[in-house]
Amino acid sequence: MAKGKLHNTERVPDRAILVGVQIAAEPGLLPLEDSLDELALLADTAGLEVATQTYQRINTPNPKTLIGKGKVHEIKALAEELDAQVVLFDDELQPRHQRELEEEFGDKRRVIDRTALILDIFAQHASTHEGALQVELAQYEYRLPRLTRAWTHLARQGGGGGGRSGVGGVGLRGPGETQLESDRREIGKRIARLRSDLEKVRAHRGRYRAQRKRSRIPIIALVGYTNAGKSTLLNALTQAEVYVADKLFATLDPTTRKVRLPGGREALFTDTVGFIQKLPHTLVRAFQATLEEVKEADLLLHVLDVTHPNVHEHAEAVMQTLDEIDARHVPMLTVLNKIDRLDDPESAQAALAEFDGAVAVSALTGQGLDDLLAAVSNKLYETLTPIEVTLPYEQGALIALFHEQGQVDLVEHTRAGVKLRGRLPGRLLARYSEFAKSGRKVAATATSSKAE
Repeated sequence: MAKGKLHNTERVPDRAILVGVQIAAEPGLLPLEDSLDELALLADTAGLEVATQTYQRINTPNPKTLIGKGKVHEIKALAEELDAQVVLFDDELQPRHQRELEEEFGDKRRVIDRTALILDIFAQHASTHEGALQVELAQYEYRLPRLTRAWTHLARQGGGGGGRSGVGGVGLRGPGETQLESDRREIGKRIARLRSDLEKVRAHRGRYRAQRKRSRIPIIALVGYTNAGKSTLLNALTQAEVYVADKLFATLDPTTRKVRLPGGREALFTDTVGFIQKLPHTLVRAFQATLEEVKEADLLLHVLDVTHPNVHEHAEAVMQTLDEIDARHVPMLTVLNKIDRLDDPESAQAALAEFDGAVAVSALTGQGLDDLLAAVSNKLYETLTPIEVTLPYEQGALIALFHEQGQVDLVEHTRAGVKLRGRLPGRLLARYSEFAKSGRKVAATATSSKAE
């Protein structure tokens, strides 16, 4: 089946009006105007033409339409004046909001939200079977509570795999409650099948990761806000030829390449999907198999576009997503990218002062890459963190790994297992966290010291 898109590429792109809403008690991560500018970039990536943008600051959401009645009439008049076919909201709409707004704006116009837009972009950019499964699952989970008169009946989506049919497409009026119930059951079955298929993918990835860990080659995952330059950085380090474009979510499926570090050691670098503020929860859940690459990594490279005016907010959005996928325990190195765009070298030094322990690079020109690889090697092999664990005797591999990769100060054989006290490279802490003395996960920010 053809990939879902918000417009027909064989004709003039649909025109969209962007609508931002700021609720007094729920300030966004980005300023309202900046968030709308980002939405415009997303719309461009999806193939929409932005006709104009507007916003409303409110104290309390309208229970029917989210925005005020007067604003609804204003947007409707704008759509008629500008011949806009799409009204695009910057936040995820509740199903009731979407239904009421569709009634207000009429059948000629589609009402979509930021979540639907991102899902559509992901559908366009998923180039592997795994990526397609993850996007389709996310789309169905998003659509299920939104089955209404505007739902395009599954039978019309020839070829199966309806999850990629285009979240913004104009649907026919539903044939009645009986048909809607039938559609709900059909979607429920597809969701169950997709989850089963993705569980198999997850198990396969788990076995593959176990093999990589047995090889003792550390895994470095590149994370960052979308369009921060992760793919360009991977290309610069590995000549991986990963697709690069100045668009949001230009790459979706992970790419892994081997890199030689200073001293001759090797590491595997994995480029992962870019993060963004207001990342749909349905996507985070659906991409669990892929995002486990982040959770199971030995080190995270947090790539930031140092030239972006909202760089601090982007960093916070990434950290929030890492919290959501339970990956904050993984050691991290901050990489300030695109320093070639700065006006002067002092700007780079000022930026480094704001991000503790960061490395400044230009993935485009190669500046700072040697320093980056040296910092990666230091994080992986030279910076050791104190730890005390009691390992059950059946965990022989972990006992041996502690002796091989760490510094052992105490070995004590007890009834519960082997008690080890010493120091380990930060990249290994996650493997020992459940056996740590406190019974809690070892924090990646624990006090560390240099190996002698």
